[in-house]
Amino acid sequence: KETVKLYYSIGEVAEILDVNASLLRFWEKEFDVLKPQKNSKGNRIYTQKDLKNLRLIHYLVKERGFTLEGAKKKIKEEFKQLHDKAELIGTLKDVKSMLLELKDSL
Repeated sequence: KETVKLYYSIGEVAEILDVNASLLRFWEKEFDVLKPQKNSKGNRIYTQKDLKNLRLIHYLVKERGFTLEGAKKKIKEEFKQLHDKAELIGTLKDVKSMLLELKDSL
């Protein structure tokens, strides 16, 4: 079973989303919903909520092809529904990869 961390470094988040850390810093400037804390050294620390918001932005921009302005508008208009949809898609992707691993092991 996967353990859920409370905080993630920018490197970990970049790896999870398969993007560069510089893109995460850019998105932080562009999207109001992103406000990662900084530790005593000034490094960003991302919470589960931050990760959820980043997944939503990633989904809209990278998978659905939204412009940044379009994604900002969509998030403002449909925040809750988009989160639910992004979460469901994430769960379905996890199930798909689990099924594919199972199939390969047969």
